[in-house]
Amino acid sequence: MIGLLGKKLGMTQIFDDQGRRIPVTLLEVGPCWVTGVHSQKKNGYQAVQLAFDSCREKTLNKAKIGHLKKIHAPALRFIREIRTTEVEGLEAGQQVKVDNFEAGDFVDIEGTSIGKGFQGVVKRHHFKGALTMSHGDMSGRRPGSIGASSFPSRVVKGMRMAGHMGNERVTVQNVKVVKVDQENNLLMVKGPVPGFEGGYLVVRAALKKNARRKWKVQAAGASAKETSPAS
Repeated sequence: MIGLLGKKLGMTQIFDDQGRRIPVTLLEVGPCWVTGVHSQKKNGYQAVQLAFDSCREKTLNKAKIGHLKKIHAPALRFIREIRTTEVEGLEAGQQVKVDNFEAGDFVDIEGTSIGKGFQGVVKRHHFKGALTMSHGDMSGRRPGSIGASSFPSRVVKGMRMAGHMGNERVTVQNVKVVKVDQENNLLMVKGPVPGFEGGYLVVRAALKKNARRKWKVQAAGASAKETSPAS
């Protein structure tokens, strides 16, 4: 499975050849440094570790600084692993860029949703609330009864109630890539993407579309080249 790390820049709109408006989310994707390759024989699973987003070295801990210096990579803030069934041809120190995706592709995007704090059941679970909201009505936006008094004489586990909302990992599937800007490392995808502007994302080839494509990797100071197929 091909995947890259990126950052959400915000939403905008573009127009297709027929003049129809398409709402898109603008993502900055790559360039990502390959900081490690895990194999089934050595690590028990196959994955590629990527790093993204340059930062000041003083903002990183010593472990991360040492890990990046081994492959002569600059200070990078966001490091994640992406599982793949094929890691042949990938080596630490290479770079992967947004040209791994093309317009018309489908991707799965994982991010952290915007935190909403403590919310009631109307906003958190879309309860209807009071039926009338008229004078004398005392139910308002309350959840109503949450359990029986006789049996089982307790609140059933998993009952939808008020509580913390948002700030959790969310994955949206089968998001269509509308446009790729290789020069500026930009990816335009149709519709919304989880998270706030500036939030980090993991963009993978759509799992349910089962598309196979070769990794396009680039060594430091070298031109892009294709490696063996990965899925």
